[in-house]
Amino acid sequence: MATPQLTNSGQTIYEPLKERFAVWKKDPVVFVQEVIGAEPQEWQKKALRALVTNDRISIRSGHGVGKSAFLSWVMLWWHAMHYPAKTGCTAPTAKQLNDVLWSELAKWHRQMKDPIRSWFEIRADTMVLKSAPKESFASARTARKEDPEAFQGLHSDNMLIIGDEASGIDDIIFEVSQGAMSTPGAKTILTGNPTRTSGFFFDTHHKLRDKWWTIKVASGESKASYESLTYAQEIADAYGPDSNIYRVRVLGEFPVSEDDVVIPLHLVEGSQGRDVKPTQGSVIWGLDVARFGGDRSALVKRRGNTILQPAQFWRGKDLMQLANLIAAEYEMTKEDDRPHRICVDAIGYGAGVSDRLKEMGYPSQAINVAEQAAAKKNYMRLRDELWFKAREWFMQMDVTMPADDELTAELTAVKYDLTQGGKIQVESKDDMKRRGVRSPDLADAFCLTFGASDRVRNQKFWGRELPMPQVSIV
Repeated sequence: MATPQLTNSGQTIYEPLKERFAVWKKDPVVFVQEVIGAEPQEWQKKALRALVTNDRISIRSGHGVGKSAFLSWVMLWWHAMHYPAKTGCTAPTAKQLNDVLWSELAKWHRQMKDPIRSWFEIRADTMVLKSAPKESFASARTARKEDPEAFQGLHSDNMLIIGDEASGIDDIIFEVSQGAMSTPGAKTILTGNPTRTSGFFFDTHHKLRDKWWTIKVASGESKASYESLTYAQEIADAYGPDSNIYRVRVLGEFPVSEDDVVIPLHLVEGSQGRDVKPTQGSVIWGLDVARFGGDRSALVKRRGNTILQPAQFWRGKDLMQLANLIAAEYEMTKEDDRPHRICVDAIGYGAGVSDRLKEMGYPSQAINVAEQAAAKKNYMRLRDELWFKAREWFMQMDVTMPADDELTAELTAVKYDLTQGGKIQVESKDDMKRRGVRSPDLADAFCLTFGASDRVRNQKFWGRELPMPQVSIV
């Protein structure tokens, strides 16, 4: 059957479909079941039906509950049942939009039944109604603080606004979008893991709750598949059921706000996969060497505003084995990406590892994190100073790191205190173990990347003198 003719008043519906269209428009759950051929979970049914009678919907959830499928169904229903119609989709990263949401949209479009499936075409970052591509379309636009006009130029009698991973979307995006969101008849849907205890998404579940239809979806409330149950148990085993990671990723709860945490969770979560322009400069490696049997030796690589890959770690390696592993990692790295400094924690076995790397001709710099800080008026020791340099790095908001649950959990678990003299003192590994939290080996390795200095300016490697790299916290 060909695509229906379009008139100024809307789509002309073929006679055999008129009855079903009336049902589908009033109940998107039936549309999903009959046209897309999917069976929504209970929370998805509630949210789909809420969209018919509510203009503003905000969904906070754990990991893997099916929110991308839900958003895809919403878009397909919206554009099949309304004309003219426009949808603006935004998220903090292009990966979230293109690799996740748009991929899911294409999947469910392929599964739709004809003739409705044939009405639409899925492109790289748009979905269009073939008969009226300028009047009816969905568009994916990354939310950027420096370019907040994500929904500029989108006006329609049937306007749908979608904010995916809404906790990570800067508030300026929502401020600029208020005009489109407040248009009579416009619908707004926000979804995401609740990573921040402030911001617009947080407010929709708190002080603005009377204006929004809200729902919380824990991972256990979604379809109880083996995968979701396994994920929840893995997070509980790794970080504890009382951890913020468990609250956010499994329970769909906002993190507990702790003023004494060095690096807040939302800063780290927000940097994962963020689209930024990489800064130039030297690559620095941070190597934290295990002191005890249960600890791990960890390696983190950073160039300017970018953590280059997920953290690496090893267990049960002696001094020589670890030095050889780092040397092999150096040799396997492309020349342009090789480190100008390998900053090694020199306490305990670390001093020996650093010395061995130097003997082998690698640019190792031993750093004693227990020594006096450069800003000795503010910090008790160098380790405290490096942790707060790491905090400043994340606060720049133009930094990026790959998805790394273990590094994220460690970075956001460490607390600090003020001494009687007013100096900052970051929680020690031993203190963390006493309160049942794993040693932050990966996080300490990352902090070491801020320790490069001119202490090795005149040291020679491979018989030549290496220049001191320009290193800053950004």
